[in-house]
Amino acid sequence: MSSVVTKELAIILEDSEIEAMESRLTAIRNMEGNPMDVMIEKAGGTAAFSVKNIPGPTYNTVRGASAETLDDILRFYEEREISPRFEVTPAQSLPELFRSLSARGFSQSGFHTVLYGEAKILSTRPVSEISVRPLEASEFDLFGDIYTKGFGMPEFLKQPVAQNNLVLHGHEDWRFYLASMDGKAAGIGVLFMKKRIGTMAASAVLPEFRNRGVHRALLDARIDEAKQHGCSIIAGQASFGSGSQRNMERAGMKIAYTKALWEQVAGV
Repeated sequence: MSSVVTKELAIILEDSEIEAMESRLTAIRNMEGNPMDVMIEKAGGTAAFSVKNIPGPTYNTVRGASAETLDDILRFYEEREISPRFEVTPAQSLPELFRSLSARGFSQSGFHTVLYGEAKILSTRPVSEISVRPLEASEFDLFGDIYTKGFGMPEFLKQPVAQNNLVLHGHEDWRFYLASMDGKAAGIGVLFMKKRIGTMAASAVLPEFRNRGVHRALLDARIDEAKQHGCSIIAGQASFGSGSQRNMERAGMKIAYTKALWEQVAGV
């Protein structure tokens, strides 16, 4: 696979994100009674994800949208009384889609960076004062605590986050990591591997341990694991200009593209 950004590579990277989301939400949906009320809808090349009992845009998101599928996808969310977020890549950015979104009350709300790198040329650097190891099945309450505090989420989501990740523990495509510093739990990281692409699925660091190398240590551990499992491409996402983006670039990853985020205007 070429490491030069092309439309083909952009589509491959977006497909890997869709596969990771679908794998995660399918496992959650298959929990007894579907307690999070997960639904996945596909129309053409569009994938619409919905988790009704977890508010916000993280899981209530649309990938691969097109003007042709827009009305079908919006009906799906209207029936669930949810307003979704559309994540639009440059490879999909046709004027017809933007006009259609705008006509239906959506506007651009932000950007999100997608990064990638050829696994064999990415660098890692062991940091002696930070240890990173696989997360044990008994430690997902700790995972939920770090995740919610790291992302500034409400405390009541701690248990759902723990349960929704525990269901993936032991899955052949998923890996979970715990970073410790000064003998204390400091951060968590998640890796998804499929079709020789290693996706940095999530990472969170407790506020008191930020800017001390924990995020980079978690990134390095996941890159090394992906290499060992034969991944040729490493991919990840970050808020534009964030510390996460800087760490990925320091490891040798490059910006593939920046997504446009579209959300519904309140009151429209």
